[in-house]
Amino acid sequence: MATIPSHRRRLIGTVVSDRQTKTVVVRVERTVTHPRYHKQYRVSTKLKAHDEQRQYHVGDRVVIEETRPLSRQKRWRVVERRGAKQESA
Repeated sequence: MATIPSHRRRLIGTVVSDRQTKTVVVRVERTVTHPRYHKQYRVSTKLKAHDEQRQYHVGDRVVIEETRPLSRQKRWRVVERRGAKQESA
């Protein structure tokens, strides 16, 4: 049986908090161009994502996928890990 491709949005981000039960906070960065000065700069957004097994921790690069509302602020779930923890200097 073939896997049906998902039509939901997927984003890559870094876990910045794992203190909540079954929830991680993921920071997603994107590049924006200023409309007048045409300089590119980074904008980050923090999203709450569902982590059922509590297997993702601070510093992990993860892929999150849009899903139905799970709570007041959770509309994303973690799909996979994209890399090991990033060491900050």
